[in-house]
Parts: sequence; structure tokens; C-alpha cells
Amino acid sequence: MALFGFEKDTLLDLTVNVIPLGIILFFIAAFAVVSPFGLDPVFSGLQFSLMGSMFLLLAVLTYYAGRAVENAEEATDHAAMEEPNATSGTLDDEAADEDAQLDAEDDELPEA
Repeated sequence: MALFGFEKDTLLDLTVNVIPLGIILFFIAAFAVVSPFGLDPVFSGLQFSLMGSMFLLLAVLTYYAGRAVENAEEATDHAAMEEPNATSGTLDDEAADEDAQLDAEDDELPEA
């Protein structure tokens, strides 16, 4: 199941931001239903605009963070599939190359 185009693992990573979104939404609803500070249009408007803007900013941030996680996972998957084909040499070939390089360095040293 892909919710908002995200995989299950990505949604699990995004719950860190979804929980505060739920808390902000709860307080928006609570202050809309019960008005403990009175109903002054200026202060209530300021209060709701602050809470609403924080909700929207966190929602946008969560969406883009999810997209970044998805892209990073795809890039890692593609790199993991291409990596075994990129290295065609064996460990014996690498050891022989290192030995040849060390021999070449020994030849370059001046004799005492």
C-alpha cells in the first residue's frame, strides 16, 4: 500500500513528523470548540494563524523529507545493483597490482 506515493518503510520514518502534526491538529480543534481565552477576533485569529501556519509548514516539510528519503533509497538500490558489475577484478589481481606498485617504488629509490 502506497500512501501519498510513499513506501511502508518511508511512512514509518515519517511518523516522527506525523505525531506533532496530529498534536497541532488536536489543539486547533480543541481551541475551535472550547474557547478558554475568550473570543477576541484579533487574538483568536493570531492564535489560529500561528497554529495553522506551523501545521502547513510541518506538513510540507514532511512531504519533502519523504521524497528525499524515497530518492535516497532508490539511488542506493541502483548503486547496489551496479556495484558488482563495476568491479571485475579479483582480490588476487588487486594483490598482484599492489606488489607490482611496491616493486616499482623500490626501483625508484636511490642506492646507498
